[in-house]
Amino acid sequence: MTEPIVRYQNVHKSFGDVEVLKGIDLDISPSERIAIIGPSGSGKTTIIRMLMTLEEPTSGDIIVNGTNLWKMEKQGKLVQADEKHLRSVRGDIGMVFQHFNLFPHMTILENCMTAPIHVKGVEKAEAEQRSVEMLERVGLKDKMSNYPSQLSGGQKQRVAMARALVMKPKVMLFDEVTSALDPELVGEVLEVIRDIATNDDMAMVLVTHEMDFALDIADQVLFLDQGVIAERGSAQKVINESKNERLQEFLTRFRG
Repeated sequence: MTEPIVRYQNVHKSFGDVEVLKGIDLDISPSERIAIIGPSGSGKTTIIRMLMTLEEPTSGDIIVNGTNLWKMEKQGKLVQADEKHLRSVRGDIGMVFQHFNLFPHMTILENCMTAPIHVKGVEKAEAEQRSVEMLERVGLKDKMSNYPSQLSGGQKQRVAMARALVMKPKVMLFDEVTSALDPELVGEVLEVIRDIATNDDMAMVLVTHEMDFALDIADQVLFLDQGVIAERGSAQKVINESKNERLQEFLTRFRG
């Protein structure tokens, strides 16, 4: 058995009095593609934001490559991780956000080059070469000198993917990356994700409402409901064969 690259162990998360995640246990294998589906407010995005260290678990552990993400050893005891530890452990994780999060004052090329230079210490020439390659891969090499305001939503999202790929992550997180796009732009973004799933040897976690796409590319689908994983299994089993009433009710909304 291959060791999981990410492991959630009894992870809880509360915002004030509201418990959003109620004991999540999840193993993610290297190269595994997982889709997380579920109604708004079920905790889907919180799961991946904790892995990106944007939200801290209330309790439980997240293990990345055998190292505890939110805790570190100090004088023989486990204590709360400091920023240096968090940066080091999350170094193999990339995330593509719903609203792109591009720097508006930088060109597309500069957006892609910044993180490898400042986070991973990559030489400028190498960062530029990698960035050009990835922008070409997502079909935007001709837009390198443009600024985000000059691009469509779909193009911005493809830049965000190129920027994440430049970091050579071992785990890629996608947070409802098509939900802010006009319908006619969704296909171009999904095509890039399909290319990554087909050709890159990395784990992928997609929070998505694109059921047909999840069915097509996911090895495993999780249905989150009220802070727990209410159903999990192959895409076929969860999306087409589950008898879970809450899941059936959720899926009906997408099938019309």
